[in-house]
Amino acid sequence: MFSKNTKYSFKLKIVFLMLLTACIQATAQNTAWKPASFEIVKSNYKTFKTTQYAHVFSGSKHNIVRLAPELQGLTGIELPLDKYKNGTNTPLQLKFKEPVTVLIGVFQDKNAEYLQANQIGNNNEILENGVTITGLPPVSVYAIPYGKGTHTILPNQKGLFAVLGVLKSDQQLNARDAKLPDGKLWNPTFIVEGFSDEKPLFEIIGGENKPVIDEGMSGTEGIQGGFEGGRVVKVGDMYHMFPTERAGEKGVDYYYDRVKTKIGHWTSKDAIHWKRESTIYQASGTYAVTDDDNPMNDRRAAIWSYMPIFNEKANKWYGYYLAYTVSKEIEPNHSFGRIWRCESTVDGINGIGGPYKDMGIIMEPGLDSQPWEGRQGVASFFPYQVGDKYFGFYSGAYPFNSWADYPKKSGKGWFVALAESKSLEGPWLRMNKGLEPIKTMHPLFVENPIVSQLPNGMYIAIFDGGPDGWGHHLPNMIAYSLSADGINWAEAHYLPIETKVDKWWDIMRTPLCLIPEGNDVYTIVYNAIDLKRRFHPTGMVKVKLNKDVMESKLRELKK
Repeated sequence: MFSKNTKYSFKLKIVFLMLLTACIQATAQNTAWKPASFEIVKSNYKTFKTTQYAHVFSGSKHNIVRLAPELQGLTGIELPLDKYKNGTNTPLQLKFKEPVTVLIGVFQDKNAEYLQANQIGNNNEILENGVTITGLPPVSVYAIPYGKGTHTILPNQKGLFAVLGVLKSDQQLNARDAKLPDGKLWNPTFIVEGFSDEKPLFEIIGGENKPVIDEGMSGTEGIQGGFEGGRVVKVGDMYHMFPTERAGEKGVDYYYDRVKTKIGHWTSKDAIHWKRESTIYQASGTYAVTDDDNPMNDRRAAIWSYMPIFNEKANKWYGYYLAYTVSKEIEPNHSFGRIWRCESTVDGINGIGGPYKDMGIIMEPGLDSQPWEGRQGVASFFPYQVGDKYFGFYSGAYPFNSWADYPKKSGKGWFVALAESKSLEGPWLRMNKGLEPIKTMHPLFVENPIVSQLPNGMYIAIFDGGPDGWGHHLPNMIAYSLSADGINWAEAHYLPIETKVDKWWDIMRTPLCLIPEGNDVYTIVYNAIDLKRRFHPTGMVKVKLNKDVMESKLRELKK
């Protein structure tokens, strides 16, 4: 449901791809430099592999998100961030078996808490803007020669720097400007699972190295924009998926694939090979005749984010889904979302395929709405049970600073808050009258959370962590947040699944499930975007739960 900043045409996209290809070709000659071995002397500093997501400083959440290819795969040293910033660090001593070159990352910032380039010699700069580290200033890389033996690295210099690798001295290092972006664009910083001071709750154990549903496969006919959002559940040995199918219209720009949508029903025995069974809902695609939230407009012009929930008391499946008004001219072009509830007309757990009948709107823009819900309105909904009560994540996007900005002047931000009810049928009421969204998970972007419980009863919400693209600098990973009580949610952690699965996407989007498979293994089905194509495919990955970490997380949350 996230909208791009601009309505890119295919022509602009082709130009972008040509420029990207040229950049790749231009840097292809810059192969990784040859590393040299070294030994850390008399300290507990740890090493890291200089690569995507590398955790550069202990006691921090900062990670590498961009690096020049010359640095790929080198071995860096994880320095304690605060101690280096305030000058209380233990000297770093390294032992070399041969003459080497140590690569030092220098932050382009005049603040005294950072090492200054003139302290080590400007002539040693080898890569200007060579690394991007989340939340920190631009980094230039300097090459410092050391002879064989034991050396203290920059013993008389003060301030934070990064040790990015040690090289054999007998190689030519070509100086250049890598032109990588400022790390402060990725602010706030975020915790990458497996790349932080914390032990990971989930280990990524693998998955499919290509999409499991892709353009041209059976069932994708007429879905020119691919998939985004929805939910996958498992009934017996069968997976059931209810994705938003971005059908669009022939001859209309792909930005509008989000308008004429369908909710499909797909099944699979293995979460890899899928069969389309039916269409649950079809949106009208009719554009609004006014700019405000007006009943003259078709309020079901786009349908999204179908969430099936089995109601044991009623012995039937309920569906919660989102219906939008759509505009051709105003961003976002799907607006004023309303949440509908429907029920399967077939009783029992096997009635998941429906057909479904609508039972009415359970949440919509109204007197309890707050400006943060924005032009997109109630943009998703997921209910879950806690004790004898029910809570539901609802979201908003494209916020108004105040109601004076309604209906056109919206900002950026994708937020969630909680509603509560005594039953799945409702009525659903915004908690705290919706005055503030939940920002403990992430202050800027949380979209489409799906809630379940881990074996120790802890609640987990898995959600879209936000794109690194379209002018945004968000984690670009699937995220999760934990809660002991289902109400108070912890800071998000992000799953770098490309460390174990071939990365076929540019922008990661929405997880559709976290399904337990036994032996602490979970299946995640997700949607993602390959910018070279209009069609947004579906992928699959498996993760393994660390129960010891799970228990420690619960103890922390209960403090």
